[in-house]
Amino acid sequence: MKQQIIPTADGSQTLFLPDMNEQYHSVNGARTESEYVFIEKGFRFHSGPMPTVFEVGFGTGLNALLTAIVAEKDKRKTTYFTIEKYPLDETIINQLNYGQLVSEKARQWFGQIHACPWNVTVEINPWFFLHKLNANIITSPLTGMKLFDVVYFDAFGPDKQPEMWTPEIFRKIFNRSSAGSIFVTYSAKGEVRRQLEAAGFQMERLPGPPGKKQMLRGIK
Repeated sequence: MKQQIIPTADGSQTLFLPDMNEQYHSVNGARTESEYVFIEKGFRFHSGPMPTVFEVGFGTGLNALLTAIVAEKDKRKTTYFTIEKYPLDETIINQLNYGQLVSEKARQWFGQIHACPWNVTVEINPWFFLHKLNANIITSPLTGMKLFDVVYFDAFGPDKQPEMWTPEIFRKIFNRSSAGSIFVTYSAKGEVRRQLEAAGFQMERLPGPPGKKQMLRGIK
């Protein structure tokens, strides 16, 4: 599938997929959206000292990089599982400007995040342990992992990839989540909220990142 690197409003880049008319991150600010939705409203909202994060949609690795930065800053030993069926090609990753927007050590972490092998746990820094799953969440049982404390649901939008936003997947995630776990997504669609409530999460709408009126957060 064709991919184009495009700038976003905060200076960070994202990938645009012409065939789907969809981008990996918000054109109103890729980094800004990730920091607001997943870090502020998800990772930092959960108070556990040693959280386990589960990300649906590894994509460009931006969410993983920003979590590694905050885990080290906050001194929270974090285990980060991320699932991706179609990893990006190294040539695309090397063209993204995320490394230019962070510190030198975080630039090295970004390289490690993409260079490390799939399906094993790797220490990126003393506070961040990454396990990339090259798998399809639709068919994966999600076993063999710690219970999730924070879930980043960052699949393509429900109108573009409806097979990812189903009651079956939400129940699967709920069943693998710890009591008090946090589920965050940029989507605020009513059907998504209702399906997450049916799976067992207590849902709330929050103000969204730039360009979006609202987002969703759930608590188990």
